[in-house]
Amino acid sequence: MRALRELMDLTGRKALLTGGAGHLGRACAEALLELGASVAILDRDPDACRARAAEFGPQAVSLPCDLADEAATRAAVPTALRLLGGLDILVHCAAYVGTTQTHGWAVPFEQQEVAAWDAALRVNLTAAFVLAQEARTPLAASGRGSIILFSSIYGVTGPDLGLYEGTSMANPAGYGASKAGLLQLARHLATTLAPRIRVNAISPGGVWRGQPQAFHARYEARTPLKRMAVEEDVKGAVAYLASDLSAYVTGHNLLVDGGWTAW
Repeated sequence: MRALRELMDLTGRKALLTGGAGHLGRACAEALLELGASVAILDRDPDACRARAAEFGPQAVSLPCDLADEAATRAAVPTALRLLGGLDILVHCAAYVGTTQTHGWAVPFEQQEVAAWDAALRVNLTAAFVLAQEARTPLAASGRGSIILFSSIYGVTGPDLGLYEGTSMANPAGYGASKAGLLQLARHLATTLAPRIRVNAISPGGVWRGQPQAFHARYEARTPLKRMAVEEDVKGAVAYLASDLSAYVTGHNLLVDGGWTAW
């Protein structure tokens, strides 16, 4: 029987990480790199992508790509294969979350627009579909392929709009719908890509990023562990699902939410 240290060892494995220049992306990259993997950091912002890869050193390479562009997304996988020399792990952490300036997004449901809805689904869900199509052959060939899709508590539950009262924050329908779609995509891929590739999801709760105090207080009061998540909270989940620690786990949604969905 292998020791735990051996089970979690990712030495020699190659990972493609979307959203790698973001907040959660940093945590994902750290988890993979600390366990010995090489990582292609994919992000829409070329400068941020290159800076993040340079920050992590020779085990990381940059791969600028706009996941809203299907052709560019498809081309990202062979590019990652060339840069890394193979592919064992795919982590889709990139997310379209919009802003208060995004037209038809952070507004009441009846004012939300199809263009904003489509933008969320294209990056959050369609890109995962495209990447899985392109990556399935090299992941299967690796003999230990793992796909990790980042969903959300709002792919599992409906939003409590009372959390946002008095703030400019919102929870548009397109966000939750795209994240729920990722969970079904994970289940679909877990059965259709088995037994050569494992496919799982991670659903984080709200991550503390300086949100308004009113929202912060309401969120913490609603959460059994009485705090919002920090980026570090997802590192263990990524390490578990990327490595042989979870060799007999597929089709699972790992909630990292402080108990939010336990009520």
